[in-house]
Amino acid sequence: MKVLITRPRSQADSFAEALAAAGFEPVFFPVIEIRPLIKNAALDRAIEKLDRYDWVVFTSVNGVEAFFDAIARERSDRSNLPFDKGIASPTLRSGQAPLARNDTFPKTAAIGPKTAQALEARGVTPDFVPGEYVAEAILPGLGDLRGRRVLLPRAEIARKALPEAITAAGGVAHEIAVYRTLPAIPDPAGLAALKSGVGAVTFTSPSTVANFVRVARRAGLDPLRLPGNPRIACIGPITREAAVEAGFTDVIAAEEYTTEGLVEVLRARDA
Repeated sequence: MKVLITRPRSQADSFAEALAAAGFEPVFFPVIEIRPLIKNAALDRAIEKLDRYDWVVFTSVNGVEAFFDAIARERSDRSNLPFDKGIASPTLRSGQAPLARNDTFPKTAAIGPKTAQALEARGVTPDFVPGEYVAEAILPGLGDLRGRRVLLPRAEIARKALPEAITAAGGVAHEIAVYRTLPAIPDPAGLAALKSGVGAVTFTSPSTVANFVRVARRAGLDPLRLPGNPRIACIGPITREAAVEAGFTDVIAAEEYTTEGLVEVLRARDA
């Protein structure tokens, strides 16, 4: 069965490998691309005053990469060295040696295992990872937030549920957009496969849903009546909700909100 992958191409390889190992034929059809906000004065100021925050909460791998790449640029600017991704110390642990001009690194929370792995690759072990990989599930792990400052490096169009919950709990949520999600140019091979019919279309974020609908319509397809009547598989409940709101029916969602979970739910339905 052909399975369409709509996530950014740069983040699709491990998902494609898992699909192939499970007996599926992955088809790359990225409908979004991620662009970090390079000239980001708000983020630079937050990094300079990182010790004023009690928590830094990361809700995506993209947020981790944009945040730590900004730290690397700041360090290279101070040392007059060329910027190099990954300049942050690989031995750093939360609360130990600083990454910028601060004495300590705040406590960190990661939305799920992939985001936690991205943090660990940058040298920071997250203090909290929720059991359910949605933003709202992070709140209980942050403890008493009254008077606490929480930094949220996020997408430009991120959902407001988490900062609103932090504010309602008495905390101060400081949202900073560190990357934006842009529509991708349709891949010709992927579009040809979609027009000939695939067995499943996978979505890994609400933005992949929205942009897939746009891309399909521009290609002369009805996204809700695709050739082959593919099943729609979403990484979790938030993405599933976006798919349902877009008009898709019989939408399935992974029980574990990861690409591995997506593979499992597709394999279960294909059995």
